[in-house]
Amino acid sequence: MLTITRAHIAEMIYTQVGLSRNESADLLEDVLDRIAARLEQGETVKISGFGTFSVRQKGRRIGRNPKTGEEVPILPRRVLVFRPSHVLKAHVNGTPPGEGDEDE
Repeated sequence: MLTITRAHIAEMIYTQVGLSRNESADLLEDVLDRIAARLEQGETVKISGFGTFSVRQKGRRIGRNPKTGEEVPILPRRVLVFRPSHVLKAHVNGTPPGEGDEDE
């Protein structure tokens, strides 16, 4: 299985857009920094045809240590949520967009 890295994406920008390697890497870093900054502020980031990133607040709750069974408090925290678009889901499943979107 291939893992796509920042270097791979920057290289694709370089070959397909025609910017220099340094400009491609800087562009990618700028886009990722802007997305991260918006998420840090609690904003939702929607990339059309790809999906939506959002931050959700989880409240304090009681968990359990799996080894001992002891109850342990889990502190409130923010979690990152990604919801893929129907277009991305269809692409991954090899079906045309709009087909197979129904819940089973």
